[in-house]
Amino acid sequence: MSPGSFYFQLQFGAIFTPADNAFQEATGLAAELEIEEIQEGGQAYKHRMPKGTKYGNLVLRRGFVSFNSPLTTWVEASINTDFSKPIKCTDVLLSLLNGQNVPLATWHFREAWPVKWSMSDFKSQENALAIETLEFAYAEFHRVA
Repeated sequence: MSPGSFYFQLQFGAIFTPADNAFQEATGLAAELEIEEIQEGGQAYKHRMPKGTKYGNLVLRRGFVSFNSPLTTWVEASINTDFSKPIKCTDVLLSLLNGQNVPLATWHFREAWPVKWSMSDFKSQENALAIETLEFAYAEFHRVA
């Protein structure tokens, strides 16, 4: 029986604030081997050669956190930077948990940094949660043994 994908946990380096580790959605766990096509003279086909690994961004969604948490402070400082100081990177761990809160699998996103922050639309005719979306680029990710 496959585990459900609804029970997961995030950890951002040394940030341990419960609100900063609670998200309702995590997407973007994808890696793809890029391919370069090389045309050889006189041949009707192209050689397909591996070029390198390409990663998407880690996209996280949660209910809006209305206080300045350590995660929010880091995201705002990174996105609103004037580049007079380097952007601080941190490692992110994403764990899929079982019903007893034990990790079934953990993925390590090395040297992650915020690249996008957005809020859901505000609509007076709907009774919906305000959702913030945080997006992170990273150097690489791999599954932790």
